[in-house]
Amino acid sequence: MPHIPRITLKQGKEKPLLRGHPWVFSGAVAKIEGDISPGDMGEVYSKDGQFLGTGYVNPLSQIVFRLLGQEKLRSLDHLVRGRISRAASLRESWFRGKTNAYRLVNGEGDFLPGLVLDCYGETLVLQVSTAGMERLKPVLIETLVRDFHPRTIFERSDVPTRKEEGLPETVGHLYGKEITDRVDIEEYGCRFRVDLRKGQKTGFYLDQRENRFSIREQCTGKRILDCFCYTGAFSVHAGVGKAAKITLIDSSKEALEAARQHLELNSLGSLCHEEIQGDAFEVMRALSSDYDLIILDPPPFAKKKSHVFSASRGYKDLNLHAFRLLKEDGLLLTFCCSHHVSPDLFQKIVFSAAVDARKSVQVLARLGHPLDHPVNLSHPEGEYLKGFLCKVL
Repeated sequence: MPHIPRITLKQGKEKPLLRGHPWVFSGAVAKIEGDISPGDMGEVYSKDGQFLGTGYVNPLSQIVFRLLGQEKLRSLDHLVRGRISRAASLRESWFRGKTNAYRLVNGEGDFLPGLVLDCYGETLVLQVSTAGMERLKPVLIETLVRDFHPRTIFERSDVPTRKEEGLPETVGHLYGKEITDRVDIEEYGCRFRVDLRKGQKTGFYLDQRENRFSIREQCTGKRILDCFCYTGAFSVHAGVGKAAKITLIDSSKEALEAARQHLELNSLGSLCHEEIQGDAFEVMRALSSDYDLIILDPPPFAKKKSHVFSASRGYKDLNLHAFRLLKEDGLLLTFCCSHHVSPDLFQKIVFSAAVDARKSVQVLARLGHPLDHPVNLSHPEGEYLKGFLCKVL
């Protein structure tokens, strides 16, 4: 049996692990015993010698240890297979008949740190962000082929966090038939064509599925403003909900073209709609108050903790513009996907924007992740998507 590296923590640093948090930062480590390469399996102990768990180690990363279990393990293969199977079983019962595109594994939320696995019909898209999970990639592929029989397995491990793990970004075919330029998916009766090679995330914003569906009944006969529309998924659901007119804003000409194609794909090509290419801040500043529902789904403004202050100003400006553009009794669907902006801070930002706009506003619903993007209760950092449905009085 090969020697398993042993990590000893500084005094008092064991508390997060005892509570189930899956990360150990380098500053909490007193010493590491044994020769370690990035991705090796290791065991972690308290300063007093108490065993805390098994996981994988990367001395190159700020997160030096990622917990996989609070028990001693001699092989990770069986554990990984079991957790993928459990995660898949949950999704199958949730989404049968509703969609063929969903997240099968959500990293720490499914107790598999470093792994995102998305299903797009018969194609599985793998995203690996840590050295430990990179080591397990052969086991992952074998498990997926055996248990899911996919047509294709494609990798989208083109995330910046791989650099912090000492890994290059990589995109490419892993198994089965080569992917086509676009993969067709269905979502609550809506059809979309997803670019798995170049699309955002693993190709599509699966995390907004339920929030898109939720607006349909609010759209009948309404004028909609869809900011940062990307490929138009919110607008398609609004169109299915019989919106009177939709204005789409995005800085990307290609995204707007894809949005137009999605409207046509869903027999909404004759819907009265307008496409505006440009910076959403500038475009909204020039518009007049004429909207019944505004959707704000911007990209993350705070990719680092040091960005939170400037990001808060950006979110406030967007929401301020939106409140000024809404009619009386208008609705605002506003989101923040910046991991470093907490739900409490985002609520304060939206509140501040309403005060400056001199609007009385009700919060009708708090929004977030769908069921296929679970968050480990011991790992609140996994909760990145937060949103509000607001009504202007």
